[in-house]
Amino acid sequence: MNIYPSRVRNIFLTIILLAAASAVASAAAVSGTVTNGTNGKPAAGDEVVLIKLSSGMEEVGHTKTNSEGKFTFNVQEANSPYLVRAIHQEVTYHVPAPPGTNSVDVTVYDVAPKVEGVRAVADLMYLQAGQGSLGVTRVFAVDNNSKPPRTEMNDAPFEFYVPEGAQIDQAQAQTAGGEPLNVSPTPQAQKNRYSFDFPLRPGQTQFQVTYHVPYNGKATVDPRLIYPLQHFVVILPKSISFNAAQSGIYENKQAPNQPDAIAEIASSPQPGQRLEFDISGEGTLQGQDQEASNGSAGDSRPGGGLGAPIEAPDPLDKYRGYILGGFGVVLVAGAIYMVNRSRSQQVSPAAAPAPASTGNKLLDGLKEELFQLEMEHKRGEISDEEYARTKAALDQTLTRAIKRSQSS
Repeated sequence: MNIYPSRVRNIFLTIILLAAASAVASAAAVSGTVTNGTNGKPAAGDEVVLIKLSSGMEEVGHTKTNSEGKFTFNVQEANSPYLVRAIHQEVTYHVPAPPGTNSVDVTVYDVAPKVEGVRAVADLMYLQAGQGSLGVTRVFAVDNNSKPPRTEMNDAPFEFYVPEGAQIDQAQAQTAGGEPLNVSPTPQAQKNRYSFDFPLRPGQTQFQVTYHVPYNGKATVDPRLIYPLQHFVVILPKSISFNAAQSGIYENKQAPNQPDAIAEIASSPQPGQRLEFDISGEGTLQGQDQEASNGSAGDSRPGGGLGAPIEAPDPLDKYRGYILGGFGVVLVAGAIYMVNRSRSQQVSPAAAPAPASTGNKLLDGLKEELFQLEMEHKRGEISDEEYARTKAALDQTLTRAIKRSQSS
């Protein structure tokens, strides 16, 4: 006996078929190849992880490459952004997979505790002071030009000093073409010495550390270099005076696109060299990337026409990207710290605002990602197609986050 009338049965079957078709349409495959960039051969047997980004950092797939270095993941949501992580000799390598991506290739490298061709090239120190605190952000650039290319990883890949009494507020590491990652510097046996336990992959790695120390209106700052550099640069507001302990070490320059800031440059400094300097006064860095917002308008000479002519390159010109990017770090990690500190002194505990919600943090993170995307696109680091895909995904996620924040 037939329990269901034929019309009901047909509707029921139609619903099932539509649901199955929808599931098939939304499912897709993300495949690719992992190649060993050290020897140019397929990286067989490496672990590969698929991470879904639309809801945080959710691992949704694990596999290993075959003898040809290939891998495949079946995904249920083809319109979600993913991240492919390949692990080779305990070092991770990431490649983004924007919505709609079905092929991702990853390059990994052999690892060694010491690699020829790795050297620190730049150390930029940003200073600002106010409300009894001196905020410092240091940006280090390390080049890995090893041949054949290999990754250097040991117990202390890159080290630095902080002054006595310093409190570290934030630290980040960023690989070439990657996104900044929050890291925790590791204290070393020597007092006030720390290490970034972060692999030095081929290309350039940038490290950033922000800290603050008590400040009574004047201070002596000692960079304490550990590595020989091409340049050590101090960037500070013009309202803070700068006096080097030894004459002839620093050259005064105008910071690119920063009319209210100056840059003091020490060329080819060496560990143990006397680089300390005295500062006095207060001020914050208010820099904005006018070049990014105005395109190529204006004088294209180093320093925006304020520095040396083209035939005599300005040492700051090669670090323009660090300087402009570093101002953003300083404004976020330094100025906001001092502003919040000032507000906390003016507002009673009962009237103090509640900590930022998770939604606000998400909005801030998405806005920062959009800013970074615009900067990379203007610098020509990503293609127009990749820019359009990634921006569309970020815009959609930001819109949803804003609606969710408003409804709550």
